[in-house]
Amino acid sequence: MQAKSFSLKLGQKIKPFNKTIKVDSDKSLSIRSFLIGSISQGVSKVEEVLESEDVLSTINCLKKLGVQIRKVKPGSYYIHGKDLGSLFANKNTSLNFGNSGTLARLLIGVLSTTPNIHLNVQGDKSLNKRSMKKLIELMSEFGAEFLPKKKYTFPLKLISTEMPVGISYKAGVSAQLKSAVMLAGLNSFGTTKIIEEEKSRDHTENMLIKNSKALKIKRGKKKIIEMFGKKSLSLLNIKIFGDPSSAAFFTALALLNKNSVLKIKNVGLNPTRIGFYDLLKNHGAKIKFHNVKKINNEIKGDIHVRSCKIKPLRASKKYYVKATDEYPILFVIASLTGGISIFKGIEDLANKESNRIKEMQNILKQIGIKSIFSRNELKIYGKNFIFPKNKKIIVPNLGDHRICMSAQILSLITGIETKINNFETVFTSSPSFLKIIKLLGGTFEIKK
Repeated sequence: MQAKSFSLKLGQKIKPFNKTIKVDSDKSLSIRSFLIGSISQGVSKVEEVLESEDVLSTINCLKKLGVQIRKVKPGSYYIHGKDLGSLFANKNTSLNFGNSGTLARLLIGVLSTTPNIHLNVQGDKSLNKRSMKKLIELMSEFGAEFLPKKKYTFPLKLISTEMPVGISYKAGVSAQLKSAVMLAGLNSFGTTKIIEEEKSRDHTENMLIKNSKALKIKRGKKKIIEMFGKKSLSLLNIKIFGDPSSAAFFTALALLNKNSVLKIKNVGLNPTRIGFYDLLKNHGAKIKFHNVKKINNEIKGDIHVRSCKIKPLRASKKYYVKATDEYPILFVIASLTGGISIFKGIEDLANKESNRIKEMQNILKQIGIKSIFSRNELKIYGKNFIFPKNKKIIVPNLGDHRICMSAQILSLITGIETKINNFETVFTSSPSFLKIIKLLGGTFEIKK
């Protein structure tokens, strides 16, 4: 299933463009639709699914757990739900989450309160380095066990609890941990209560909201989510929108490339996912949303972008939750914008597929851009123009799709000679990325 390794070589500036594109479907929604469909009653239908490495890892894991999933045409699937507590695999079966932290955390949430689960769980080289301490501590509260004890990285053995009881959880900024607790609570006795003081992504709530017997949400100064265990879920029938995180990279390319216009069709515009666009618009970017509609509790629309000059970016901590995946490309935009840009409250970027603060600093240093990280704040001293002569960007094997994508955009705008190793990792989230770059006029060379 893993794509063959290849590197990307670039060194030519992209020309102005006026194009309309459609980006790959939303990864977060695609993964959640399979997980929730699998523990629902009846046959769920999901269309416009992202068929990337992370989603294929999701499908493979669920099939190992006894779920029947039928592909009827590209992007369209029927998921034969097994109801709550019915996933099963033989003892010591191994599940591989690939590169997907979303899959790892959410599926472990489901399995921790599913009876008779004795599984070995792991990811790829990159995921196996990422700490799962917070997840393990939360699932242990439900009664699940992880071996070896006091080890917080994959591979691990997961032993579910036979008598799961709901917990109370004060949520932080991580939507994945919040979702894991919600999914674990679905099959627990009693009520699981989640108190959310800082708003995070709400895709899981939106997908479950019609199940009023299983879920109740109170909104006020604090958002309180109550999960009532052992209540069967109704089937899903949804179409997945374009991924706003994937769209962000093409938005940046159009914004930075003089005399360029771009329209991106049918993109998810969930308010918890558009911090990237809000931040840029607040600093003068010509970005507009059109044809905005609400379908199945999610908002979608078209994104129109025109190249323009913007002010140095000032991103307070409040932007982090709504723009987590887009910070690497925001750093690129900041480096090509004259003046000092400041990003606050970003310490969690150190625990992504790579340390995204450190690695992006390394890339920017290679092109002569000064940056300073201290006290949970990154300052980037941007320039309006970068002379490409005698400069070179080399991106090592990091296993981080967002770093690879950001480096390619940086090279296309500046014309700096660039080599990005293990670019295949981009296929975990955006298998059409290079095809769209080519459509926009970008040139590159693939080296296998």
